[in-house]
Amino acid sequence: MSEPLGSEGTTQRLPVLDKPAEDDVPAPAPAPGSGRFWSARRVPAAVVALLLAALAGVLLYDVAAVRADRSALWVRRELARQLAERTLDDIWVLVGAGVAAALGLWLILLAVTPGLRDVLPMRRPHPDVRAGLHRGAAALVLRDRAMEVAGVQSVHVRAGRRRADVRAVSHFRDLDDVRTELDAVLGDAVRGLGLARPPALSVRVRRLGRKG
Repeated sequence: MSEPLGSEGTTQRLPVLDKPAEDDVPAPAPAPGSGRFWSARRVPAAVVALLLAALAGVLLYDVAAVRADRSALWVRRELARQLAERTLDDIWVLVGAGVAAALGLWLILLAVTPGLRDVLPMRRPHPDVRAGLHRGAAALVLRDRAMEVAGVQSVHVRAGRRRADVRAVSHFRDLDDVRTELDAVLGDAVRGLGLARPPALSVRVRRLGRKG
């Protein structure tokens, strides 16, 4: 094929655009770590809804009975009498007020706290993706990695939101060497979990005492 002609009949070489290789394309920056997952609070919400529905049904039935020239329920008559006779400093009035205040504070606490303490939020590589890791699964991964260290006989791991406690028993090798290797191996394992807030490690190694 002939090359394109210039304005004066001369040939011009078209510019060549180099296509960047896939390895040269910078990876997108990870999105900020997500916060804790919020619990739906289905059980407390269902209990409160059932209690309110039951109280509303009883009150509605009582109002309809009174409108139909029937006597009010014994519960409402007794409650009205007690409220009329008892003073504000009565012990049962104070107990009832304390119980109602405690229930109200409990509901407020459930409303403002996220819950789901057993789910550890993971880093978000994309803003539309959220993932979480159960604390038991994280503890199992750390335990399996710790058991790969030479000299470790048994391991107990408790993974929390802020700290992971590792208790290992060594049956040979120097304890300082085992602890140093556990710190390195478990440090890599914690970073490999991909958590938004990696927990701090607390590693303790002991020698199993002899029987007898």
